Amino acid sequence: MEAKVLIRPKQGILDPQGKAIERALPALGFAGISEVRVGRLVELEVEDPDRLAELCEKLLANPLIEDYEIELETSHPVAPGVADEEATGN
Repeated sequence: MEAKVLIRPKQGILDPQGKAIERALPALGFAGISEVRVGRLVELEVEDPDRLAELCEKLLANPLIEDYEIELETSHPVAPGVADEEATGN
């Protein structure tokens, strides 16, 4: 099973990358954007999704300063003998 884990700083924790992007936006012509936060995305193939929270707590995220969200994706099997392009309509 495919899983995605989004990790970002907790509310109230300084996010220097987010602030740097936020300060640069007006100079690039992007007005009206605020509260920019930068995180990271980890994509995994897992056999036991029930252990993902434990993995996040122990390795992927620092639970003192980061929050994480887990998204599970069920893969859609391609019919035998059908190329990926044909299955997706591309």
